[in-house]
Amino acid sequence: MPEKVTVNALGYPKLVPKDPVPSDIDVSQQIVREIGLLPIQDVAKQVGLAEDEVIPWGIAKAKVALLARDRRADQPDGNYVVVTGITPTPLGEGKSTTTIGLAQALGAILGRKTIACIRQPSQGPTFGIKGGAAGGGYAQVVPMEEFNLHLTGDIHAVTAASKWLEIAAGESCIPTFSTI
Repeated sequence: MPEKVTVNALGYPKLVPKDPVPSDIDVSQQIVREIGLLPIQDVAKQVGLAEDEVIPWGIAKAKVALLARDRRADQPDGNYVVVTGITPTPLGEGKSTTTIGLAQALGAILGRKTIACIRQPSQGPTFGIKGGAAGGGYAQVVPMEEFNLHLTGDIHAVTAASKWLEIAAGESCIPTFSTI
């Protein structure tokens, strides 16, 4: 007898959590590998964006043109929730995890049209200073390594900082990092 496939409120495969929960990077890579990423054009279509309102940046990222706001000027406003000022738990669950978890609950569980907008990570994530600003566990932005390193994050910031140090010192230098 074939195994019954369960789907969430959006019609996608339902997440089956593991116990114990794997590391954040393992969760991210498993989701990308086993479920895959929905093309950003499909995501845009689901939330009602027109093709000319979306500027794709690879398969899973895009910018939204301001004309999207202008086209919807006469539509009623949605709800806007701000998650801020949370002191993270010892395991690191803070603002991003709360934001992504809330968006998942509203979308995948309740079937509401939901968009989570979170800031780009600072330089801290990869160098062990703070969380990755990608959420954590099953409530995270995937693929997390792409979000943390290539959106406009660490690697580019380190390169730019290194160049400024070279200019200031008048010579080449190699940045070194240590965790506290």
